Amino acid sequence: MDQDRQEGQTKVQPQMDDVEARQAIDHGGNLARAGLQFPQAPKPWIDLSTGINPHPYAYSPIPATAFSRLPEPDDLARLKHLAATAYGAPSAEHLAAAPGTHILLPLVIEAVFGTLSGAGRRAAILSPTYGEHARMARLSGFETLEVQAFEALFDADLAVVVNPNNPDGRLVGAADLLALSRHMAAKGGLLVVDEAFMEVIEPEESVAGAVHDGLVVLRSFGKFYGLAGVRLGFAVAPVAIAQKLAARLGPWAIPGPTLSIGLQALADGGWQRAMRARLAADAARLDALLAAADLPVCGGTTLFRYLKHAKAPAIFAHLGGSGILVRAFAARPDCLRIGLPEDGAWKRLEKALETKSWRD
Repeated sequence: MDQDRQEGQTKVQPQMDDVEARQAIDHGGNLARAGLQFPQAPKPWIDLSTGINPHPYAYSPIPATAFSRLPEPDDLARLKHLAATAYGAPSAEHLAAAPGTHILLPLVIEAVFGTLSGAGRRAAILSPTYGEHARMARLSGFETLEVQAFEALFDADLAVVVNPNNPDGRLVGAADLLALSRHMAAKGGLLVVDEAFMEVIEPEESVAGAVHDGLVVLRSFGKFYGLAGVRLGFAVAPVAIAQKLAARLGPWAIPGPTLSIGLQALADGGWQRAMRARLAADAARLDALLAAADLPVCGGTTLFRYLKHAKAPAIFAHLGGSGILVRAFAARPDCLRIGLPEDGAWKRLEKALETKSWRD
């Protein structure tokens, strides 16, 4: 196939050349660029472009030894135990910890497919979604397709599903994912499920507790805990793959300060339950503001809302001129993703939405 097909069918993206594959993908959160684009915008900026929890976990002071000493192996072992419990993984032996999930996909590919990785193989990414997975698959040598139909994933050697999806919140049921992973295992392939936003929904939808040959699950720490700069992520995988990942990452992949924060946050079940309820209330409040501005929500999670609107570029420009940065998409100019405001930012957002200059 060499053209887009109707909705629900496979959508093929042309292969990137070597230079294009290495170019950074445009993500949210670039306030310096926003300042150049909207030089007259009032400050400080309200950044709603990232989908990160605006209520960060309030960790206790980090011991000075976390900075002055190398990380202790026992602390990493405890971190993996807590993460296994929090994510419903079979055991701590099924986890590998990394400085963020971004680094994990190419290492997972190498662990499963070997050093030749994707040579002569096909990858399929359920799209539209987080763009780094397709880029990493291409960099690993896979012929990479971005597909809209779940069924198209079965033909690939490597399939990637972000669940719940960023940016539209699409959720693929656990039964469907497990059927795909068993199919992958039978032919020596792999399904990677990125559950970066799974903490905000019902845990029954996670497949982290069912990892087996053919299935690896990625879990992100920073989004739900509002601590993206801490850089912590996990791969939940069969033990042999988890061991390969740990060996490639080395003994000190997780810094001491990150270990200190992660040990506190992952053990705090009370905070986790209370935060899910708070995010749900915040999302309902944001929905009401958007509805009052005639901007109906068509998807998302409780950390971000997803809009489709014919005047999305004008809405983006209006909010940017008001010092409010939301996420626009060059490939989908009619779409916007809007994260949750911090407690002190709701009034500014409400006032900006009341103006509705995009109607002019």
